Amino acid sequence: MSRGGALPKDTGARAEQRARTRSTLIRQGRRLFTEHGYGGVGLAEIVAAAEVTKGALYHHFDGKAALFRAVLEQVQQEVGEAVAEAAGARTDPWEQLTAGCRAFLNASTAPDVRRIMLVDGPAVLGWREWRALDEASSARHLGEALTSLVDAGVLAPQPVTPLAHLLSGAMNEAALWLADAGGAQDGEQALEDVWSALSRLLESLRDRDN
Repeated sequence: MSRGGALPKDTGARAEQRARTRSTLIRQGRRLFTEHGYGGVGLAEIVAAAEVTKGALYHHFDGKAALFRAVLEQVQQEVGEAVAEAAGARTDPWEQLTAGCRAFLNASTAPDVRRIMLVDGPAVLGWREWRALDEASSARHLGEALTSLVDAGVLAPQPVTPLAHLLSGAMNEAALWLADAGGAQDGEQALEDVWSALSRLLESLRDRDN
């Protein structure tokens, strides 16, 4: 550090370069993990795609698993943002729930989300850590929506946490099935079929006395 506590002039440039390198590694890692799966990608491929050295990768991540975790966090954050945006566009609490659930299904059918978040994520990180990340993103929004509905009397009084886990698990399984549903046209019909079934499931939870 220079006299007077001022940072060296190139500190900002170095920080910007480090940020760009990290972003590139995450971007290329996301592409490769989507195309080949976690087990089908080596560090050599990742650094070659990012045009950096292995030393540069290890400067940012402990290894391939740490890079994958960063990619997974990015994917889950994007899905959570899509859910929040869809729910936030509605004012009615019930419509917020259904819009958020539909947005989750839509987002989860993307190839990168399916492969990274639903297939490889639990296997690479382990179920407990994967669930913790999931709860910090889209699952958190689901829990908040259910809590609001119980408070408003739309849903019968009940523990929200197990209900949120049950619905989240059902939607994750539905998203995996949708991703394998076939071509675009078949996929669109499959999405409508899944949404129809999920809508009936959600409707069955409503408190008909209110």
